Amino acid sequence: MTRLLTIGLGYGFLGLGVLGLFLPILQGILFLAIGLILLSRHTVWAERLLHRLKERFPRAGEVFSRAELMAERWIHKIGRRMRRS
Repeated sequence: MTRLLTIGLGYGFLGLGVLGLFLPILQGILFLAIGLILLSRHTVWAERLLHRLKERFPRAGEVFSRAELMAERWIHKIGRRMRRS
């Protein structure tokens, strides 16, 4: 269940990111990054793309790595809450 939730959230954030590229209200790049980080745990294409971005933009790679740790903690918290219910 946690895997499906993570993949769903990842694609949802990618969708928001694409919208954000065209709408000035949303931060498109931020949502795209979050979506890639979530999806990189479960899909090979997202993991490869995230790895390429980290190599090409080292400073952003550090931020992505920290964000991955935060996302991992959130996923575990959500998973624990779902198991309790």
